[in-house]
Amino acid sequence: MKMASLVPLVLTINGGSSSIRVAVYEVGASIPSYTGRIDRIGLRGTNLTVANLSGRSPAPVRVAASNHRTAVEFLLKWLERQPFFAAIEAVGHRVVHGMTHSAPERITPALLAELHRIMPYDPDHLPREIELIAAFRQRHPKLPQVACFDTAFHRTMPRIAKLLAIPRRYQKRGVERYGFHGLSYTYLLEELTRLGDPAAKKGRVILAHLGNGASLAAVRDGRSIDTSMGFTPAAGLVMSTRSGDLDPGLLSYLSRSEGMTPVQFERMVNHESGLLGISGISSDMRDLCARASTDARAADAVELFCYQAKKWIGAYAAALGGLDTLVFAGGIGENSPLIRARICAGLGFLGVKLNEKRNAKSAFVISKQAARVTVRVIRTNEELMIARSVCRTLGLTSEETKLHPKPGRSSR
Repeated sequence: MKMASLVPLVLTINGGSSSIRVAVYEVGASIPSYTGRIDRIGLRGTNLTVANLSGRSPAPVRVAASNHRTAVEFLLKWLERQPFFAAIEAVGHRVVHGMTHSAPERITPALLAELHRIMPYDPDHLPREIELIAAFRQRHPKLPQVACFDTAFHRTMPRIAKLLAIPRRYQKRGVERYGFHGLSYTYLLEELTRLGDPAAKKGRVILAHLGNGASLAAVRDGRSIDTSMGFTPAAGLVMSTRSGDLDPGLLSYLSRSEGMTPVQFERMVNHESGLLGISGISSDMRDLCARASTDARAADAVELFCYQAKKWIGAYAAALGGLDTLVFAGGIGENSPLIRARICAGLGFLGVKLNEKRNAKSAFVISKQAARVTVRVIRTNEELMIARSVCRTLGLTSEETKLHPKPGRSSR
């Protein structure tokens, strides 16, 4: 990293419920100069781990963070002590929920007030994201910040795909299907374009982001027309600890039979269900695949995940009127040949035919050469997408580098 010349930098922030990921990019660069992550916030063993461009990683730093606020304070103070901090031109934040915003936006007092107003729509993510934004504004008020909305990618969905079949009065209150994983999907679509796949701009594409959170998106001519997550990220596919779609009558049944409250139901659906709930063993697909041959519960979890993904692919092929390209991404989609093979098995009628050897190697293209549908594996990169969005929104450019990336690191 060229510290002597103070090459302009962009800092990206991806705050989760128990972790905060950061990355530092030279303006226009495709590979981060530094990455960092605070894990296990609020639990024992909270650590900050960092790595630089050379891949060297100092020993983890113990973080005394009993909650998210103290973790944010620690992170800011640590960043301010780093030599590169003086060169940071802007900060980009992943903001999970953006309601009707269709593009990244510079954060202003009015936008921050709006995020406070819509907090009830996403109580799991928005409070923490707002806390990060506010902390930077307080300590560095002149440093530009950009909100990169995960929902923005799906604002192109037709009205009928956004509707929920409940009384219309709730539409006026913003109760509709929003979809998420938008930063990942935007990156994947840009990668498809870079790779020269004609379906990226004019064709029928299904993007499958399969990780701890899992969803699929149907894309026609470069625009999202539907996605499996809905009003919240708990909808759609079964995930690591999220249930995916449920019969709405289950809440009233559990309320009557067990006295379950809405808060308890929400916790169950988001943190105790999915692969973890079905298996009773683990939320990690690697653990379940390893035990599927000897544990029926693990086998059920793996089979249900693959079965549901296959159903959504079939549904979106119908919505698109066919299929040209299928993309696997996310921690599971990128790294599990077994899961990809099981999802694609039986989809030959759509034109999906895998090359077993290429799939086993997680090659960029894993379909047979003569197959009608091109099946790809692309390592998604939400942090790079945030950095790009910041540069485009604020007009930051560099004469030394260009925004034509190599395939990015996995985002799980």
